[in-house]
Amino acid sequence: MTINIPQIIYGTAWKKEATTELVIQAVQAGFRGIDTANQPKHYSENQVGKALQELYKQGVSRKDLFLQTKFTPLNGQDHRIPYDPEADLHTQVMESFQSSLKNLGTDYIDSYLLHGPNGHPGLDKSDFETWEAIEEIHESGKAKIIGVSNFNHMQLTTLLEKAKIKPMVVQNRCFARTGWDKLVRDICKQHSILYEGFSLLTANPFVLEASEVVKMAKELNKTPEQIVFSFSIQIGMFPLTGTTSKKHLTQDLEAINLKLSQEQLNLVEYIYKTLKS
Repeated sequence: MTINIPQIIYGTAWKKEATTELVIQAVQAGFRGIDTANQPKHYSENQVGKALQELYKQGVSRKDLFLQTKFTPLNGQDHRIPYDPEADLHTQVMESFQSSLKNLGTDYIDSYLLHGPNGHPGLDKSDFETWEAIEEIHESGKAKIIGVSNFNHMQLTTLLEKAKIKPMVVQNRCFARTGWDKLVRDICKQHSILYEGFSLLTANPFVLEASEVVKMAKELNKTPEQIVFSFSIQIGMFPLTGTTSKKHLTQDLEAINLKLSQEQLNLVEYIYKTLKS
Protein backbone atom coordinates (compact mmCIF):
# COMPACT_ATOMS: atom_id res chain seq x y z
CA MET A 1 0.00 0.00 0.00
CA THR A 2 1.24 3.47 -0.90
CA ILE A 3 0.96 6.02 1.86
CA ASN A 4 2.31 9.53 2.07
CA ILE A 5 4.38 9.78 5.23
CA PRO A 6 5.79 13.20 6.12
CA GLN A 7 9.56 13.45 6.02
CA ILE A 8 9.66 14.54 9.66
CA ILE A 9 7.13 13.65 12.37
CA TYR A 10 6.15 15.39 15.58
CA GLY A 11 6.42 13.15 18.63
CA THR A 12 4.12 13.73 21.60
CA ALA A 13 5.74 11.62 24.34
CA TRP A 14 6.14 13.19 27.79
CA LYS A 15 4.18 16.35 26.91
CA LYS A 16 1.54 15.73 29.62
CA GLU A 17 -0.91 18.61 30.07
CA ALA A 18 0.89 20.66 27.40
CA THR A 19 0.14 18.09 24.67
CA THR A 20 -2.86 19.85 23.12
CA GLU A 21 -1.14 23.22 22.85
CA LEU A 22 2.09 21.73 21.50
CA VAL A 23 0.38 19.62 18.82
CA ILE A 24 -1.52 22.69 17.62
CA GLN A 25 1.75 24.62 17.59
CA ALA A 26 3.50 21.90 15.60
CA VAL A 27 0.79 21.63 12.94
CA GLN A 28 0.54 25.41 12.63
CA ALA A 29 4.31 25.43 12.07
CA GLY A 30 3.90 23.00 9.17
CA PHE A 31 4.10 19.50 10.63
CA ARG A 32 1.66 17.00 9.16
CA GLY A 33 2.77 13.84 10.95
CA ILE A 34 1.80 13.24 14.59
CA ASP A 35 3.05 10.31 16.67
CA THR A 36 1.37 9.18 19.89
CA ALA A 37 0.47 6.00 21.78
CA ASN A 38 -2.36 4.67 23.93
CA GLN A 39 -0.02 4.66 26.92
CA PRO A 40 -1.06 7.16 29.61
CA LYS A 41 2.27 6.53 31.35
CA HIS A 42 4.12 8.52 28.69
CA TYR A 43 1.50 9.95 26.28
CA SER A 44 -1.74 11.93 26.45
CA GLU A 45 -3.47 10.52 23.39
CA ASN A 46 -6.80 12.13 24.23
CA GLN A 47 -5.13 15.55 24.30
CA VAL A 48 -3.77 14.91 20.82
CA GLY A 49 -7.40 14.34 19.83
CA LYS A 50 -8.44 17.66 21.39
CA ALA A 51 -5.72 19.40 19.41
CA LEU A 52 -6.94 17.78 16.20
CA GLN A 53 -10.51 18.93 16.75
CA GLU A 54 -9.29 22.50 17.21
CA LEU A 55 -7.10 22.26 14.11
CA TYR A 56 -10.01 21.00 12.03
CA LYS A 57 -11.92 24.14 13.02
CA GLN A 58 -8.97 26.15 11.72
CA GLY A 59 -9.19 24.48 8.32
CA VAL A 60 -6.75 21.59 8.65
CA SER A 61 -8.09 18.46 6.92
CA ARG A 62 -7.86 14.97 8.40
CA LYS A 63 -6.73 13.57 5.05
CA ASP A 64 -3.72 15.87 5.10
CA LEU A 65 -2.48 14.45 8.41
CA PHE A 66 -0.49 11.31 9.15
CA LEU A 67 -1.65 9.97 12.52
CA GLN A 68 0.39 7.24 14.14
CA THR A 69 -0.40 5.54 17.43
CA LYS A 70 0.53 2.33 19.19
CA PHE A 71 -0.69 -0.65 21.18
CA THR A 72 1.37 -0.80 24.36
CA PRO A 73 1.51 -4.22 26.09
CA LEU A 74 1.01 -4.53 29.83
CA ASN A 75 4.76 -4.43 30.50
CA GLY A 76 4.82 -0.85 29.21
CA GLN A 77 1.78 0.43 31.08
CA ASP A 78 1.28 1.85 34.55
CA HIS A 79 -1.99 1.55 36.51
CA ARG A 80 -3.90 3.53 33.84
CA ILE A 81 -4.35 0.61 31.46
CA PRO A 82 -6.55 1.52 28.45
CA TYR A 83 -7.94 -2.01 28.08
CA ASP A 84 -8.97 -4.97 30.24
CA PRO A 85 -5.72 -6.40 31.63
CA GLU A 86 -7.45 -9.71 32.35
CA ALA A 87 -8.67 -10.15 28.78
CA ASP A 88 -6.91 -12.24 26.12
CA LEU A 89 -4.36 -10.45 23.96
CA HIS A 90 -6.65 -10.19 20.94
CA THR A 91 -9.27 -8.42 23.04
CA GLN A 92 -6.66 -6.15 24.60
CA VAL A 93 -5.43 -5.00 21.19
CA MET A 94 -8.96 -4.44 19.89
CA GLU A 95 -10.02 -2.51 22.98
CA SER A 96 -6.89 -0.36 22.86
CA PHE A 97 -7.39 0.36 19.16
CA GLN A 98 -11.03 1.37 19.62
CA SER A 99 -9.97 3.59 22.51
CA SER A 100 -7.37 5.23 20.25
CA LEU A 101 -9.97 5.93 17.57
CA LYS A 102 -12.17 7.56 20.20
CA ASN A 103 -9.30 9.52 21.74
CA LEU A 104 -8.19 10.85 18.35
CA GLY A 105 -11.68 11.45 17.00
CA THR A 106 -11.07 9.48 13.82
CA ASP A 107 -12.37 6.34 12.15
CA TYR A 108 -8.97 5.19 10.88
CA ILE A 109 -5.29 5.34 11.80
CA ASP A 110 -2.60 5.95 9.21
CA SER A 111 0.03 3.89 11.04
CA TYR A 112 -0.52 1.49 13.95
CA LEU A 113 2.47 0.07 15.79
CA LEU A 114 3.21 -2.59 18.37
CA HIS A 115 4.97 -0.40 20.93
CA GLY A 116 7.42 -3.06 22.02
CA PRO A 117 7.85 -6.83 22.37
CA ASN A 118 7.35 -8.94 25.47
CA GLY A 119 10.13 -11.35 24.57
CA HIS A 120 13.84 -10.56 24.87
CA PRO A 121 16.21 -10.82 23.12
CA GLY A 122 13.86 -12.66 20.75
CA LEU A 123 10.07 -12.87 20.57
CA ASP A 124 7.67 -15.02 22.56
CA LYS A 125 4.21 -16.45 21.89
CA SER A 126 2.45 -13.33 23.15
CA ASP A 127 4.24 -11.17 20.59
CA PHE A 128 2.89 -13.26 17.72
CA GLU A 129 -0.63 -13.26 19.19
CA THR A 130 -0.48 -9.49 19.50
CA TRP A 131 0.79 -9.10 15.95
CA GLU A 132 -2.01 -11.29 14.60
CA ALA A 133 -4.53 -8.92 16.14
CA ILE A 134 -2.76 -5.95 14.58
CA GLU A 135 -2.80 -7.75 11.23
CA GLU A 136 -6.57 -8.13 11.62
CA ILE A 137 -6.93 -4.38 12.19
CA HIS A 138 -4.95 -3.69 9.02
CA GLU A 139 -7.09 -6.13 7.04
CA SER A 140 -10.20 -4.32 8.26
CA GLY A 141 -8.93 -1.13 6.62
CA LYS A 142 -8.86 0.76 9.90
CA ALA A 143 -5.04 0.99 9.93
CA LYS A 144 -3.42 1.84 6.62
CA ILE A 145 0.00 0.54 7.58
CA ILE A 146 1.21 -1.46 10.58
CA GLY A 147 4.57 -1.92 12.21
CA VAL A 148 6.64 -2.24 15.34
CA SER A 149 8.67 -0.11 17.69
CA ASN A 150 11.65 -0.84 19.94
CA PHE A 151 12.53 -4.05 18.06
CA ASN A 152 16.09 -5.29 17.71
CA HIS A 153 17.36 -6.92 14.52
CA MET A 154 16.74 -10.46 15.84
CA GLN A 155 13.14 -9.69 16.73
CA LEU A 156 12.47 -7.98 13.42
CA THR A 157 13.99 -10.86 11.45
CA THR A 158 11.87 -13.40 13.34
CA LEU A 159 8.68 -11.43 12.78
CA LEU A 160 9.44 -11.10 9.08
CA GLU A 161 9.90 -14.86 8.84
CA LYS A 162 6.68 -15.81 10.63
CA ALA A 163 4.17 -13.01 10.13
CA LYS A 164 1.36 -13.31 7.60
CA ILE A 165 1.51 -9.55 7.01
CA LYS A 166 5.03 -8.17 7.27
CA PRO A 167 5.68 -5.01 9.29
CA MET A 168 5.65 -1.95 7.06
CA VAL A 169 7.32 0.46 9.46
CA VAL A 170 9.84 0.25 12.30
CA GLN A 171 10.27 3.01 14.87
CA ASN A 172 13.38 2.79 17.05
CA ARG A 173 15.49 4.92 19.33
CA CYS A 174 18.45 5.67 17.12
CA PHE A 175 21.96 5.67 18.57
CA ALA A 176 24.93 6.92 16.55
CA ARG A 177 27.14 4.47 18.45
CA THR A 178 25.34 1.56 16.77
CA GLY A 179 25.82 3.05 13.31
CA TRP A 180 22.48 4.81 13.68
CA ASP A 181 20.75 1.44 14.27
CA LYS A 182 22.47 0.03 11.18
CA LEU A 183 21.49 -3.63 11.68
CA VAL A 184 17.79 -2.79 11.82
CA ARG A 185 18.01 -0.18 9.07
CA ASP A 186 19.70 -2.68 6.75
CA ILE A 187 16.83 -5.13 7.27
CA CYS A 188 14.35 -2.35 6.59
CA LYS A 189 16.09 -1.46 3.33
CA GLN A 190 16.13 -5.09 2.24
CA HIS A 191 12.39 -5.49 2.87
CA SER A 192 11.23 -1.99 1.86
CA ILE A 193 10.20 -1.14 5.42
CA LEU A 194 9.93 2.49 6.47
CA TYR A 195 12.36 3.36 9.26
CA GLU A 196 11.49 6.03 11.81
CA GLY A 197 14.20 7.22 14.19
CA PHE A 198 13.51 8.88 17.52
CA SER A 199 15.78 10.43 20.16
CA LEU A 200 18.17 11.40 17.38
CA LEU A 201 19.29 14.42 19.39
CA THR A 202 18.84 13.37 23.01
CA ALA A 203 20.49 9.97 22.48
CA ASN A 204 23.48 11.45 20.66
CA PRO A 205 24.72 14.59 22.43
CA PHE A 206 28.32 13.76 21.52
CA VAL A 207 27.45 14.11 17.83
CA LEU A 208 25.95 17.57 18.33
CA GLU A 209 29.04 18.62 20.27
CA ALA A 210 31.61 17.10 17.91
CA SER A 211 33.94 19.73 16.51
CA GLU A 212 33.49 18.40 12.96
CA VAL A 213 29.69 18.75 13.17
CA VAL A 214 29.87 22.17 14.82
CA LYS A 215 32.24 23.33 12.08
CA MET A 216 29.98 21.93 9.35
CA ALA A 217 26.97 23.68 10.85
CA LYS A 218 28.77 27.03 10.93
CA GLU A 219 29.90 26.65 7.32
CA LEU A 220 26.33 25.94 6.22
CA ASN A 221 24.82 28.58 8.54
CA LYS A 222 22.75 25.87 10.19
CA THR A 223 22.58 24.28 13.63
CA PRO A 224 24.11 20.91 14.58
CA GLU A 225 20.54 19.71 15.18
CA GLN A 226 19.60 20.57 11.61
CA ILE A 227 22.67 18.70 10.40
CA VAL A 228 21.52 15.53 12.21
CA PHE A 229 17.96 15.77 10.91
CA SER A 230 19.11 16.45 7.35
CA PHE A 231 21.52 13.52 7.58
CA SER A 232 18.80 11.19 8.83
CA ILE A 233 16.39 12.16 6.07
CA GLN A 234 19.00 11.80 3.35
CA ILE A 235 19.98 8.28 4.43
CA GLY A 236 16.33 7.20 4.31
CA MET A 237 14.99 7.76 7.82
CA PHE A 238 11.81 9.49 8.88
CA PRO A 239 12.97 11.34 12.01
CA LEU A 240 10.81 12.28 14.96
CA THR A 241 11.24 15.51 16.87
CA GLY A 242 9.55 16.36 20.14
CA THR A 243 10.70 19.92 20.57
CA THR A 244 8.50 22.35 22.50
CA SER A 245 10.15 25.40 20.91
CA LYS A 246 8.50 27.29 18.04
CA LYS A 247 11.92 28.29 16.78
CA HIS A 248 13.17 24.71 16.77
CA LEU A 249 10.00 23.48 15.04
CA THR A 250 10.76 25.84 12.16
CA GLN A 251 14.43 24.88 12.12
CA ASP A 252 13.59 21.16 12.14
CA LEU A 253 11.31 21.59 9.12
CA GLU A 254 14.00 23.60 7.33
CA ALA A 255 16.30 20.59 7.63
CA ILE A 256 14.17 18.85 5.00
CA ASN A 257 15.57 21.15 2.33
CA LEU A 258 19.15 21.09 3.59
CA LYS A 259 21.23 18.88 1.32
CA LEU A 260 24.51 17.53 2.63
CA SER A 261 27.25 16.27 0.34
CA GLN A 262 28.22 12.62 0.40
CA GLU A 263 31.37 13.56 2.27
CA GLN A 264 29.32 15.36 4.90
CA LEU A 265 26.89 12.45 5.19
CA ASN A 266 29.79 10.05 5.68
CA LEU A 267 31.25 12.26 8.38
CA VAL A 268 28.04 12.17 10.41
CA GLU A 269 27.32 8.51 9.76
CA TYR A 270 30.73 7.30 10.89
CA ILE A 271 31.64 9.96 13.44
CA TYR A 272 31.05 7.49 16.29
CA LYS A 273 34.14 5.59 15.12
CA THR A 274 36.36 8.60 15.70
CA LEU A 275 35.19 9.52 19.18
CA LYS A 276 35.75 7.87 22.53
CA SER A 277 32.87 5.95 24.08
